[in-house]
Amino acid sequence: MIPGSAPPPEAPHYSVYAVKYAQRQARRPDHFIGGDPHDEPMDMDYFVWAVIGDDRTWVVDTGFDRLDAERRNRDLVRSVTDGLAAIGVDAASVDDVILTHLHYDHVGGFAQFPAARFHLQDREMAFATGRYMTEGALNHAFTADHVADMVHLVHRNRVVFHDGDAELAPGLSVHLVGGHTMGLQVVRVATSIGWVVLASDASHYYENMTAGRPFPIVYDLGDMLDGYRRCRELATDPAYVVPGHDPLVLERYPPAAPDLAGVAARLDVEPST
Repeated sequence: MIPGSAPPPEAPHYSVYAVKYAQRQARRPDHFIGGDPHDEPMDMDYFVWAVIGDDRTWVVDTGFDRLDAERRNRDLVRSVTDGLAAIGVDAASVDDVILTHLHYDHVGGFAQFPAARFHLQDREMAFATGRYMTEGALNHAFTADHVADMVHLVHRNRVVFHDGDAELAPGLSVHLVGGHTMGLQVVRVATSIGWVVLASDASHYYENMTAGRPFPIVYDLGDMLDGYRRCRELATDPAYVVPGHDPLVLERYPPAAPDLAGVAARLDVEPST
């Protein structure tokens, strides 16, 4: 497959959704290395994503639960289970969840997927359980109990490890980019408009990527910058790269249904810009 090309004709076309489950008030200097000269509001949304095929549904990330929300002063507006149910996805029946990385807001809701296998990069597990977790600058976005729970799931054969790029199903693949964490992976999906890339925290906001201004939580700055380029290469159009926390996602894409504005957006259609 050629990065940036259209999916092959035989590739299935998935429906793709972003589901908002939490939010927090923030300001521009919070989101760029070196801050920002304009100390203005720049709020953060928290999403999980659903990739729905004809006979199989994949969920990307699991969000967090009420305990994490209270500990970290986040506004949990709905459970991930309720958010997914709004687009017709039963979390309890999902067989496969792709974990882009192990930060609390991407893995903390794993218990809402009791039947799922979790797809994770080798390097992310090594990172989350290794020497770098002795450093507060790197461990603060992890919740140790979540990491320990994931280790337990490894021993129950519910974690599927990937070493770099991997095709999970026709038209669906993961790609190791690192940067934000050592083992961060993005998800590439074949849709009716072309390849859509769920960037997760490879780019928190559109502006991180388009302006080349990295987010402050970073393991490897060079890999983060390379990750912006890689996401653009993987997508049929750079506009089809979906950032992980930007409220603009819910403005650029139409709601999944008329009554789901601000809750869930349909990502396999042309975005407005």
